[in-house]
Amino acid sequence: MSFRIRSSLEGTWQRGADSDSGHETLAEESKGVERVTFTRGYDVCIMAIDGTWRRDCQLNAVSDTDAVLSLEGSIQGLNLKEFFLLLSSTGLAYRRCELVRVNGSQMDIQFIKGKSRKKKSGSSSNQTV
Repeated sequence: MSFRIRSSLEGTWQRGADSDSGHETLAEESKGVERVTFTRGYDVCIMAIDGTWRRDCQLNAVSDTDAVLSLEGSIQGLNLKEFFLLLSSTGLAYRRCELVRVNGSQMDIQFIKGKSRKKKSGSSSNQTV
């Protein structure tokens, strides 16, 4: 079941199954993750962790854990083990990602969760200065 919602940024977007093909993507099948699918895509960029390369692409679908991108140009020779998905032109909104698979011009990516910080055992009152 899919339904349409009007987005102020990009026009119309959908939740749920792909209405054109009638099938769900890899993440939805295996994880049961709720995914938002953009009908026209959303302009984003991918960038190397060290900033040595950057490519324009379109965000076609996104969930809490992964996304589907359409690439504009070649990714040959790029290190896609770990990279940033830049959601804004200023770079203030981004997610750290890794490549799951490439299918033609589409790329499935998975978001990398940040390392959890462990609390220090002991309070500051017990420390000597």
